[in-house]
Amino acid sequence: MTVFREGYGLADLRADAIAGLTVAIVALPLSMAIAIASGVGPERGLYTAIVGGFLVSLLGGSRVQIGGPAGAFIVLVAATVQRHGYDGLVLATIIAGLITAAIGFFRLGSYIKYIPYPVTAGFTAGIAAIILASQLRDVFGLEVTHEPAEFVPKLAALWAAAGTVHPAAIAITLVSLAIILVLRRLRPHWPGFLIAVVLAAVAAVAFGLDVATIGSRFGGIPSTLPAPSLPDFSFEKARAVLPDALAIALLGAIESLLSAVVADGMTGRRHRSNCELVAQGVANVGSVIFGGICVTGTIARTATNIRAGARGPMSGIFHALYILLFMLVAAPLVSYVPLAALGAVLAVVAWNMAEKDEFIALLRSSRGDAFVLLATFLLTIFVDLPTAIAVGVIAGSLLILHRMAESVEVEGETLTTEDVADNGDGGSPPGGEVAGNVFVFRISGAFFFGATARVGTILDRAGARPGVFILDFSAVPLIDSTAAKTLHGFVHKLQRSGTKIYFSGARPSVRQALIAAGLKEPAVSYSDSVDAARAQAAAA
Repeated sequence: MTVFREGYGLADLRADAIAGLTVAIVALPLSMAIAIASGVGPERGLYTAIVGGFLVSLLGGSRVQIGGPAGAFIVLVAATVQRHGYDGLVLATIIAGLITAAIGFFRLGSYIKYIPYPVTAGFTAGIAAIILASQLRDVFGLEVTHEPAEFVPKLAALWAAAGTVHPAAIAITLVSLAIILVLRRLRPHWPGFLIAVVLAAVAAVAFGLDVATIGSRFGGIPSTLPAPSLPDFSFEKARAVLPDALAIALLGAIESLLSAVVADGMTGRRHRSNCELVAQGVANVGSVIFGGICVTGTIARTATNIRAGARGPMSGIFHALYILLFMLVAAPLVSYVPLAALGAVLAVVAWNMAEKDEFIALLRSSRGDAFVLLATFLLTIFVDLPTAIAVGVIAGSLLILHRMAESVEVEGETLTTEDVADNGDGGSPPGGEVAGNVFVFRISGAFFFGATARVGTILDRAGARPGVFILDFSAVPLIDSTAAKTLHGFVHKLQRSGTKIYFSGARPSVRQALIAAGLKEPAVSYSDSVDAARAQAAAA
């Protein structure tokens, strides 16, 4: 590994061991809370942090990235488990892991960065809203026989159970929130989540509070990792979970690379995106084989790792080993943790996920960005995450194409015979004068299918057909087949009226596209500049 080739000593190992312990303390309550909110047992969150976190740090392309269960996956995991059961989630995650690893192996990771920011901000805010809604049952201590996964039916079911509010659960939630927020302000380096959860558990036991706990709902957690196992496989089941697998792969790639970029900004280093995706893919497969859920890079835990002084990937490996040690030693104590305290933890996580300032800024930036943001946000909440991402990416892409098309400029000028005859020093170009007027049109910007209608309209309004028509392509970086075919039709109209056509300044790739569309010599002529085209026209 690169970190060892650069030199890794005992002091670095000690720093990573301390950083790993710090991250493990933060990850313990988060991993269990995320798993519970995802509709699975708390132990599966710990398995994910142990196995997935170990593999991400061992194989990843970011030396300080911390992998584990993430709040962004709560919606996807819960929906997949509800539709296909836990075995379906395992199969979907294995397929997603293979897809993610393949993306990295074939060096396609750089394409993930083309996801428009309003899309990521929209679905992140939508996920945050769903997480908050999913915690209402526990923070208010509601007794709900069946809690639907869909947002509106969930709220309806919770409202119907409003009469079963437990004051003790509300008290634990408020105290836990107060502890987390006060420590975050006064002692930001202290593990506020863990302190709040531990104190809540002590208070629940000491005062005999009648609140739901991990033990009362889930029966506690095991003290060891389960044996590796694979789900029953069939092509029919694989086809059924494929949409979920694609969504898991896409979201995991976005989250892990976003976390790696944040880590780069904090450390001044550069991650290897394709290597990171391969590691994320392997980690997802490994996690669910050992009973976990989806794995991705986690921004908050990665940032905690860096602030704690991490020097390399050993900190992430230590973090996984510390959580395993906790399971081996203290698993029976987890039974006393109130679910209201974990609900408070996730409420803070969701509040931080929402990125409220960025959301408001995008709403104010432009109508297009606001539309993409709100469409993704609302579809995430009221439909599902895969649909939201798909619609958001398509809408964002169309918005970008529209902006690119609007940025294409066309400038024209008409030159008389005398203008063309004068070459700037009082003489005439070789071959004498050009009969009739000369039209010169300069196109600036990417000339593609989105801009063809606008450019074609401008060219058609050029008026009477000139003797010479020069199209200056020196400021056109690219042209696609649609635009080239549009030009072919326009040129054909000019040729029928006897106009001579010249293309000037076209770079090799642009000239090749024009020739491929049928704009070949001698029907049209190519020159290096407008002046050269004028000289050619005068000499003809």
